[in-house]
Amino acid sequence: MTRPDPESTPLFMQRRNTDEYAPRRYSAADRRVIRHTSAVLDDAGDRRNVASQRLVTGRSGTAAGLRALNEEWGATFFDVPVEATLDDAAAAEIFSGPETVIDVQTHFLADRGVASSPAIDSLYRAYMPSWWHEMDDLHRRDLAEYVTNVFLETENAVAVLTSGPDTLTNFEMSTVRRLVDEMAGPGRLLNHAVVHAERVEEIEQMAQWKEEFDPVGWKVYTPGRLGAGGWQGGWMLDDERHGFPFLQRARELDVKLVCAHKGISLLVDNGSPRDIGPAARAFPDLDFVIYHSGYEFAEPDDPGEGPYSDQSAHLGVNRLLRSVEEEGLGRGSNVYAELGTTWFAMIRRPIEAAHVLGKLIAILGEDNVIWGTDSIWYGGAQPLIDAFRAFQIPDDLCEKYGYVPLTDRAKGKILGLNAARIYGIDLQAAAQTAARDDLGWARELVAEHRRGEIGGLR
Repeated sequence: MTRPDPESTPLFMQRRNTDEYAPRRYSAADRRVIRHTSAVLDDAGDRRNVASQRLVTGRSGTAAGLRALNEEWGATFFDVPVEATLDDAAAAEIFSGPETVIDVQTHFLADRGVASSPAIDSLYRAYMPSWWHEMDDLHRRDLAEYVTNVFLETENAVAVLTSGPDTLTNFEMSTVRRLVDEMAGPGRLLNHAVVHAERVEEIEQMAQWKEEFDPVGWKVYTPGRLGAGGWQGGWMLDDERHGFPFLQRARELDVKLVCAHKGISLLVDNGSPRDIGPAARAFPDLDFVIYHSGYEFAEPDDPGEGPYSDQSAHLGVNRLLRSVEEEGLGRGSNVYAELGTTWFAMIRRPIEAAHVLGKLIAILGEDNVIWGTDSIWYGGAQPLIDAFRAFQIPDDLCEKYGYVPLTDRAKGKILGLNAARIYGIDLQAAAQTAARDDLGWARELVAEHRRGEIGGLR
């Protein structure tokens, strides 16, 4: 089959990716869903006398894609009526919700140094096909695109700016947060500070970084750095050489939020979340947010993650669940599962999504699952929010595996309430600020950056 044009299929059915994994091949089921979605949108376009390409990027396109997934997978995973595919107002009503959305995992690339070197740019182009229009050049993944995707195109009340091992410096993250504070008022953007705990000098710098950059938490990559030969320089949160000294320093500095990349690591050992339980047990006064929840990609025609059991405890998200269970942790503990990239990857595999969300809530609790998207790698993330609002775990899976239905109350917690509690955000103030924000500041910031008036933040 010809590779679908990215403009002709909803975002969650596109082969988008980050620098941490290669584009996933389409399965036969994916291709059927794309064909079905295209046919529905062609028909809707004919009825409304508009080109179907204009529908695919809007909420009608999201509705068509989600209904096609229901058809393919034989159950109503996404509660979306047919009217939403035919009328923009109906789609907007279906996908709107009272939740205050907080995205705890957002990224962009600085236009300087290693992130813009020919070698790294070639690596990105190899990972991200040329047909992915949002990754065609550096300007499409810069600060202007970040503000466009995260605030102008998506209903985020608050976002957390984070970084991979090398894509942004701590200074750059802090500078962008201060810039947004000046233009939008404080509170719309928070920032991490990245610590490479395998480097003793960085643990020593944490006190200085706290004072200079005011991070809401520490971001760590236990797999190390991803280079041409794979991950290098890995360590673990529960090791006495690197992990425990880092955690002790976080405790001493009273910045007690640790955000750890786990999973999506090409299955390297240091990418496993098996260290989370021991670390969280040893440091009960710290909070551990596990980015990606330990999720790993299945092959396109593989069914992906299923229920949690002794036989599957060594796989994907189950590694995190086993780690906390072995330490006597679980519901209401200091371990939180984050959904960035994980949710994007699972939308087209709704049975897998039901299992992952079902078992995370069953074992960690609905208070311990947190919303994140890994934007801007996936562009504006509103379709991901809309898909989550519409998602439900079918009754037969609840009955068979002991999952609880994904209620509106639980969705509200996951989309914002839980992050507000853990990241110290005044949710009521954030909601009020977002409600009265005309986003003029964001448009001005984008325009200034594209005119070169903000520059590379150096």
